[in-house]
Parts: sequence; C-alpha cells; structure tokens
Amino acid sequence: MEVTKIHMANHKVHVRKGDTVLVITGKNAGKKGKVISVMPEKSRVVIEGINIVKRHTKPSQKIPQGGILEKEAPVHSSNVMLFCNKCGSPTRIGKKLLDNGEKDRVCKKCGEAI
Repeated sequence: MEVTKIHMANHKVHVRKGDTVLVITGKNAGKKGKVISVMPEKSRVVIEGINIVKRHTKPSQKIPQGGILEKEAPVHSSNVMLFCNKCGSPTRIGKKLLDNGEKDRVCKKCGEAI
C-alpha cells in the first residue's frame, strides 16, 4: 500500500511583509511588531522582536566568535491579527474595489486603506 502526500495548492496568509500585527495567543500575546517575512507554504510569519529563541552556533567565517545568538522564530499566521494604525486596534481585512479595477485592503472597523 502506497502512501501519497496531499498537496495544498492554495497557500494564503492574511498579512504581508511590512504589516504591523498584534499577537493574540501564546507566550507573546498582546505584543505588537512588524512582519519581517512570510512563509505561505507553512502558514507562518516572522515578526520583529516576537518569539525570540536562543540559537547555539559554532564559530564560522560569518560569525567568528560563535556562541548563543538570539533570533526571531516563526509564529503561525492564525495567532496574529493585523493592527490598524488609524483606529489603533486589531482588525480583520476587507477588500475594496478601486476605480482602476484593482483591489485594496481596508480595515473592517474604520474603513481606512491599509
């Protein structure tokens, strides 16, 4: 009997690089930060200053002294909400059709473009 992998063709994450997000669950709940990178295939985001882990590294040419380095680890995208700077609260994303036919992301609470 053969085991086959299930591939999910459509990987979507509701936040983008550069967005300000609020962590809603986990040990960093209530903290805000800027999204550094998005990994849609794993549904994860890396947020500046959030979910800091210690990494033990050997000395290399890039890091000659080695030692214990602190870096941000990915957080699941379902654990963050987009933060609207206009109304100052976490919000969901709405879509608005512009005159030129493009879609724009808007805050569900205040209607401001994000």
